[in-house]
Amino acid sequence: MNRIDRLLGIVTFLQTKKYVPAERIAVKFDISIRTVYRDIKALSELGIPVSFENSKGYFLVQGYFLPPVSFTNEEANALLLTEALVYGFADHSIQKHYSTALNKVKAVLRSNQKDSLDMLSNAIRIQKPSCYDLHLEYLSVLQNAITAKRIIELEYKSLEEKVSTRKVEPIGLVFYAFNWHLIGWCHKRMEYRDFKVSRILSVHQSNLPFTVPEHMHLNDYMKLLPVKY
Repeated sequence: MNRIDRLLGIVTFLQTKKYVPAERIAVKFDISIRTVYRDIKALSELGIPVSFENSKGYFLVQGYFLPPVSFTNEEANALLLTEALVYGFADHSIQKHYSTALNKVKAVLRSNQKDSLDMLSNAIRIQKPSCYDLHLEYLSVLQNAITAKRIIELEYKSLEEKVSTRKVEPIGLVFYAFNWHLIGWCHKRMEYRDFKVSRILSVHQSNLPFTVPEHMHLNDYMKLLPVKY
């Protein structure tokens, strides 16, 4: 992360809390305490009103970056509950992007809402089945390929432990049987196939557009799945 991005990140981070100790900033951005001091000084020189309170930490002076939108307590709580679901049932790529997006939402909340959210955060837990743990970072790439309508190349391990390379035109993602599944048109099989995301070894998105003019609707494919909705 370059310094400009880090400075912007620090401002956003400060907006998510009432007070942020220098130590938390250092851990968040993997920098030294001395670098935190230099960055805070740089922000002040840029006209960003960062202040400090003993035993509590840094904070942005009230009124800076007026919130463009407001959230009710119920809306903020719903977003926090969604965060728990994301960390329970999405891979690392989605978790990272959701965390960044949620920090931007928290930045526009009122101080009392931030306090309530911090309290609620410690009161929500999800117990995942021991068989389910997604240590991958493919969902974000797959989402991009679906929306861009671009062919992807998968290195895929089958149930029989055979590894093959597939060119796929992805049409959607479905979560069932405690796993994410990529549904797409397989160039090798010349038919729609169901690829279990946890069995994908690598993903490469090409710049090649789909070759099938009109793909099956995901809802229609879901009717063929061996589960009831």
